[in-house]
Amino acid sequence: MSDLNQQMAARYQNNFLKEIEEQAEMGEWVKMCMQCGLCSGSCPTHFQDAWDHAPHEIFMLIRAGKRDEVLQSQGMWMCTSCYNCYVRCPRKVPVTHLMHGIAEYAYRLGRSPKAQTTQHLSKTFWDNCTETGRVNEVKLTRTLYFKDGFVAGIKKAIAMQSAAFGLVKARRMNPLEAIGIAHKCKDIKGIHAMLAKAKELEARHKAEKA
Repeated sequence: MSDLNQQMAARYQNNFLKEIEEQAEMGEWVKMCMQCGLCSGSCPTHFQDAWDHAPHEIFMLIRAGKRDEVLQSQGMWMCTSCYNCYVRCPRKVPVTHLMHGIAEYAYRLGRSPKAQTTQHLSKTFWDNCTETGRVNEVKLTRTLYFKDGFVAGIKKAIAMQSAAFGLVKARRMNPLEAIGIAHKCKDIKGIHAMLAKAKELEARHKAEKA
């Protein structure tokens, strides 16, 4: 965790609700949850084994000051952004945004679950698409397949070979992307400058809140 994040976390001490309200996207909505459970009952991933805490449980844990339990939870990372929760919430709590906001905050603090699958996919996808301004499908797939080791990667590649050949045949995937020869955006420097500026503004905003 960076010095800024350490200072930011120390500022709140025992007021975890205030911390989430100020540091997580739309965190101020947590206290609006009335614990009806519609968000959790409407979620298509609710019954997955990896889901340790449903959304309404996470909100209650935040209000109860259970900082470690929330930040290390798998629950936020199970969100698929289907927005069922938001549509059905009687108070229109932006549950989807809150899930992503709390997950991002946990990641920023270095407290999120290690080797979390969704987290790995998100970071891998971001690093991949920001390199050239578009996604290199072959490199992305290779990174995901071999996440759990060389043997596991080979097994996954063999299992998906028919799909891969179909994509190549339909010209939806270029094998040369494996060595970096891929379609690129025209103004890569401009895209990198835009991303750098966005990162600068975000850091400034977080510093002001801290």
